Amino acid sequence: MIYNEEKRDLFSVSEDYYFVHCISADFALGKGIALEFKKRFDMKNKLKAMEKTDSKCILVDRVFNLVTKETWRRKPTMKSVKESLSELRQQVDEKNIKKLAMPKIACGLDGLEWENVSEQVRDIFSDTDVEILVCCL
Repeated sequence: MIYNEEKRDLFSVSEDYYFVHCISADFALGKGIALEFKKRFDMKNKLKAMEKTDSKCILVDRVFNLVTKETWRRKPTMKSVKESLSELRQQVDEKNIKKLAMPKIACGLDGLEWENVSEQVRDIFSDTDVEILVCCL
């Protein structure tokens, strides 16, 4: 795995990257970076149009939506983040994806500590050849 954190706009990455961000199972996408995905990719409508799934990682276009909480009012746990990241890893392996770009997922409005989340990301992808770019503003 190649892991980098850079101060840059997430949406400025090249088109060979797949995006990763966190959402709630109710697909609210009403605040923070999720709202930006809603606006840029019509993500809320695309997610709602999909067949109901219990997946913790939903791929739409080039965007992996990690379902880390039941409703927008709740907060994710490290357990829910780890489950979502594990499903992400499985899908990335299956689809032979080599580049992921993400914000500091599950932090910010979700309130988890980035040190703990980034440790999970690095642990789950440690034995891969995936490049992970974390974009911080």
